[in-house]
Amino acid sequence: MMSDTKPVDLRVEAGIATVTLNRPDRLNSMTAELLHLATSTFETVASDPAIRVLVLTGAGRAFCAGGDLSQGAGGAVTAGVGPASRAKLLRQFMETSRLLHEMPAVTIAAVNGACAGAGLSWACACDLRYASATAKFNAAFLNAGLSGDFGGTWTLPRIIGAGRAREKYLVSEPFDATEAERIGLVSRVFAGPDLLPEVEAIARRIAASAPLAVSRIKQNLADSATVDFGRALDLEAQRHTECVESEDGREAALAFMEKRVPRFTGR
Repeated sequence: MMSDTKPVDLRVEAGIATVTLNRPDRLNSMTAELLHLATSTFETVASDPAIRVLVLTGAGRAFCAGGDLSQGAGGAVTAGVGPASRAKLLRQFMETSRLLHEMPAVTIAAVNGACAGAGLSWACACDLRYASATAKFNAAFLNAGLSGDFGGTWTLPRIIGAGRAREKYLVSEPFDATEAERIGLVSRVFAGPDLLPEVEAIARRIAASAPLAVSRIKQNLADSATVDFGRALDLEAQRHTECVESEDGREAALAFMEKRVPRFTGR
């Protein structure tokens, strides 16, 4: 059951961690408290080899509306912090995006409603994104006189292309789930109340796959943003061979020949 007091809720079941942002009355907007708890939660998931998939979603009618600006510029994220320490604290909180992007588990954003600002950055840091038909998106930083944080200016161009990302940040108009699917920001849009059950079904399919292969695929895709083609081929050959020589690789081949479901152990 979700806590009424904690701004981040963690539920783990059958290798799947569901992280729910829990400030529905404020559209799950970010505060220092929420970010401290999100950081420790993501770190817990990242360090647990039994967790294969992380699903990130929001309580109520929002995914995450970004930073809570109720306390002025910088909002409740760095409220009360002096200028000399503000960038340092913000950078510490922004580790949440790196954790979503780099942790061994596959990360999925289940965008159930408003997704703006740093909330959009979090969604973009995930490996996969799915949305409800009622989801609304907006880079939103320019509207608040801000330049952007939590890695969105790095991840969004790699997802939808540089030109479209520039438009989303510099024109800063809201767009709906249909547009998000058209431009490739989300992989699929689900109607009605079916978002989380559909995403959980996808998560279970990934969690049932060979863990070593899943983690190596994630590493290959992450490295593709920073290495040249030759180096990418080197890494592919190395990691593919690791999978071939693993117990799970041998089990997958045997299960295929015996026409049965493989039993993976992560070794």
